[in-house]
Amino acid sequence: MKPGRIGRTTTKATEFHAWSRRLLLCGVVLSSTAAWAADFYVDPVNGSPDGDGSATNPWRTLREVLNDGLVESRSWEWLPYEEGRPLVPRNPGAPVKAGDTLWLRDGYHGEVEVTSYYNTGFITVAAAPGHQPRLGRLLVRSSSHWVFRGLHISTEFLPVYDKWTLVDIDWHSYRGPVHDITLEGNVIQAVSDVSGFTEEDWKTKVGHGIVGDGWNLVIRGNHLKNVDYGIQLGAPDSVVECNTVENFAGDGLRGLGDNSVFQYNTVKNCYEVYPDHRDGFQSWTVGPGGVGRGELRNVVLRGNYILNFEDPAQPFRCALQGIGNFDGTFVDWVVENNVIVTDHYHGITFMGARNVRVTNNTLLEPNGAVGQPGPPWIRVAEHKNGTPPEACVVRNNLAPAYASSDVGVTEDHNLQVTDPAAFYVNPATYDLRLKPGSPAIDVGSAGLTPLIDTVGTARPQGSGVDLGAYEWAPSGPPGAGSGVPQCAAFRASTLR
Repeated sequence: MKPGRIGRTTTKATEFHAWSRRLLLCGVVLSSTAAWAADFYVDPVNGSPDGDGSATNPWRTLREVLNDGLVESRSWEWLPYEEGRPLVPRNPGAPVKAGDTLWLRDGYHGEVEVTSYYNTGFITVAAAPGHQPRLGRLLVRSSSHWVFRGLHISTEFLPVYDKWTLVDIDWHSYRGPVHDITLEGNVIQAVSDVSGFTEEDWKTKVGHGIVGDGWNLVIRGNHLKNVDYGIQLGAPDSVVECNTVENFAGDGLRGLGDNSVFQYNTVKNCYEVYPDHRDGFQSWTVGPGGVGRGELRNVVLRGNYILNFEDPAQPFRCALQGIGNFDGTFVDWVVENNVIVTDHYHGITFMGARNVRVTNNTLLEPNGAVGQPGPPWIRVAEHKNGTPPEACVVRNNLAPAYASSDVGVTEDHNLQVTDPAAFYVNPATYDLRLKPGSPAIDVGSAGLTPLIDTVGTARPQGSGVDLGAYEWAPSGPPGAGSGVPQCAAFRASTLR
C-alpha cells in the first residue's frame, strides 16, 4: 500500500444504490427548484463586494461570496458531528439558494473553501459562457449538493506558490461527512509545464489532483495534468467517467469505495520520481486487522484507456502497472472494454477475488520497452493469505500473457497476442482497433459480453462477438484510445 489518505469504504452510504438513487434524487431536486432558480454573477475584474450579484452589478470573487455569507444553506446544530444530529439553517435569507447558479467570469477567485454548507438542493458554480475563471485550489469539506463546472484550478495561480492537493472533497472527523458533490469539465493542474523538471521539482512542486471522501461523488469530464496522484476516491456510490489524467507521478486512478463506476477515462504518461510502484488504476481492501482483510464490492472498470507513455524518450519514464488490485478480497467486480498499453507484467491483476469477471480487454506492450518487466498479463490469483479466487471469469481478451489461478477461475475464448501487427490496425501508434482479417474477429463467446465496445459500437457486428475492447466494423470510428461518443464533448471542452 502506498501513502495517501484512505477513504471510508464502509459507511451508512453503502446501503444505497448510488446510480439509480442519484438519478431519482436529481429529478426530484430539478423539478422542485426549477421554478425559482436564479442566476448570479461573480467577476474579479469588474465586480464589487457591494454588488447585488446581477449581470450588471456582479459580486467580486467566489471566495468573498462564501465568506460574506451570501449562500443560504444548512449546518449542524452543534459540533463535533455525531450521526443523527439535526441540521439547522445557515445564513437564512441570503440571496443564493438551492437550485441557483453562480456564474464565474474571467479572473482569479482565490483559494476557495466550502465548509459546512449542506444545501437542500444542488447549487452550481460554473464558468460563465466564454470565460475561464481561475482558482488556486478548491476544498469542499463537510458539505453536500454542490456542482463545480468549467473551472481552471492550479496552484500556479496562488499569490505565493505552494504545493497543495488541488481539489479536496473532505469528510472531516469534527465537522461531518461530505456527499453529493459533482466536478465536471474542469481543468486541474499543479503546474502548466513539466518539461525540464528535475526529480526534486516533481517532489516539491506537484501536488495531487482530486482526493475525495464521502459518498455520491460524480467526477466527470475533467482534464488533470501534471499532478502527483490523479483521482483518488474513498467514496462509495460514486462515478468517475470521461476524465483525462495526463502526466502523473502517483497512481492515475484509485477507487476504494463500494458500488462505484470508473469508465471511459484516459490515463497516460507516468513519471517515476518516488520509490514505489505506479498504477493506472489501483484498489485495496481494509478490514479488521488492516489492509487486505476486508472486502470491496460492486466496482465497474469499463472502457478506460491506460497508456504508460506517449514518448519513449520521456524523462523519468516508469514501468506502469495497468490495473493493480493486490490486497483483496474484491467481490462482484466487472472489468470490461479497457485498453491497456504498458511495459509491466501487471496488466490486469487481482489477488483475492470472488465473482470477478474480466472480459473483452485489450493489452499491449508498447514500443521502446526493451528491458522492462513486461509483457503485460491478465491474472486473477489467490489472496496473499493463500485463499484461492472463487467463481471468476476471464473471457474474450487479447493480451500478451495470462497467469490466472488454476482454481476458481474460468478462462476461455482468450488469445495470446505475440504478433500485434497481425491483429491491430497499427500497433506502432497504439491504434488497437481490429484490422480486416484479424484472428480476433467473430471468435468470442456471447456469455457476459458487454453489449457495446469501448467506442460504443454494438456487439456483435458479424457472425460472432469479437475479442478485445474493439468490435470490428467496416466503417468503425477512427483513431485509437477509448471512450463512448458522449465523452467527446467533455474531453474537447477541457483540453484547453
